[in-house]
Amino acid sequence: MTVPLARQYVVELHASDERVPQIRRTVAAHLRRWTLDLHVEPVGAGLDELISNVRRHAGQGADGVRCVVELRLTGRHLTVSVEDGGPRMPRLLTAGGGGLARVAALSDSWGTCATPGGKVVWFTRSVASPDDVFRTAGIPLGGVGTEQSGPVMPAGPVPVPGPVAVHDSGPVVV
Repeated sequence: MTVPLARQYVVELHASDERVPQIRRTVAAHLRRWTLDLHVEPVGAGLDELISNVRRHAGQGADGVRCVVELRLTGRHLTVSVEDGGPRMPRLLTAGGGGLARVAALSDSWGTCATPGGKVVWFTRSVASPDDVFRTAGIPLGGVGTEQSGPVMPAGPVPVPGPVAVHDSGPVVV
């Protein structure tokens, strides 16, 4: 398996009614380009919540509130963040199921960070499929008092199957 190089997309926008659907389409296009099609809907829903919170809590001018949206793909994790100039830090409210509770449900982790000019709210998603995760043989765990310095190796050679030939009766190891 090859781990992809870090990828990033950053855009500054005004969180107005017209721009929210446009940024969602742009983010979806980037995710598809990065072959993250399965993440388009949950990331879009999480991003909608974060931008809605910017509009709701950071104030709304005629053209909307300025914010910066960033997507960052590093190895097996996608981070989505929204930065705004609002000084008020968000809180997780469990009643209603919206806002950050919805972001938490759509992500593996989330958080906030104060900046000199406001704050950043972010969430991450694991983007590795189970087939992409590198697996190694584990060391069997012993019980209490069991002394074991390493993996248990078989006493004799381990047979390795040869090439497989297919016959009318089914596959046969040659």
